Amino acid sequence: MVKEMFDLTGKKAMVTGAGGGIGSTQAKALAEFGAEVALCDLNPDSIRETAAELEVYGCKAPCIPIDITSKASVVEAVGQVTKELGQIDILCNTAGINYRVPILDYPEEKWDRVIDVNLKGMFLVSQAVAPQMIERGWGKIINMSSIMAKITYFNQAAYCSSKGGVDQLTKVMALEWAKSGVRVNAISPTYINTPLVEQVLKDEPERVDFINKRTPMGRLGKLEELMGITVFLACPASDLITGQSISVDGGWTAW
Repeated sequence: MVKEMFDLTGKKAMVTGAGGGIGSTQAKALAEFGAEVALCDLNPDSIRETAAELEVYGCKAPCIPIDITSKASVVEAVGQVTKELGQIDILCNTAGINYRVPILDYPEEKWDRVIDVNLKGMFLVSQAVAPQMIERGWGKIINMSSIMAKITYFNQAAYCSSKGGVDQLTKVMALEWAKSGVRVNAISPTYINTPLVEQVLKDEPERVDFINKRTPMGRLGKLEELMGITVFLACPASDLITGQSISVDGGWTAW
């Protein structure tokens, strides 16, 4: 019975930001446990490689372009995903960006862009997908937050603000949809060793030393270390969990 609680066979998932390292990793995890996964990204070319990798699981993985900051684009993409897969049982709101400069130098347009992608986009996609989950009485929404929702670091005003908003949005959605069978949770990772993070740390080597000293485990996270929590929050095993932001951070926020 326990094994069955982690089975996603027959479930249909939509992953935004599926062209990035974390989104691609989540898509692979869901597919390995039996789900069919629609790969959505602003740049559809970025997800073709992921789609090819999902073939090993026999997974139907349509690649669908989406601009999550545009309601019209979101509605169109959700409609296309629903047409391709039949329905959406699992939504991973994973698309996100960052821009790092001091507050006094932070351009308004960059602030708006980070907030729009990281927070508004999550709101728009969830708003478009949730009605069908509510109608069926079951659904899982997994929002990508960050430990930066709980702690801070220099030059990340918009990012930290957006991720704090993600945690609060997650709670409100969970509260409003709890009795409808829709569970909404967030994953809050530490720095994950992706190509983008590698470049940032290469440019700021002092940050590597800070991260390793600040993390009880003494290292960055690995992409595959987000697979288990993704599957857990997507499957029936987590049906009593909602409104939570779960840190995957090597113990960073434990002190």
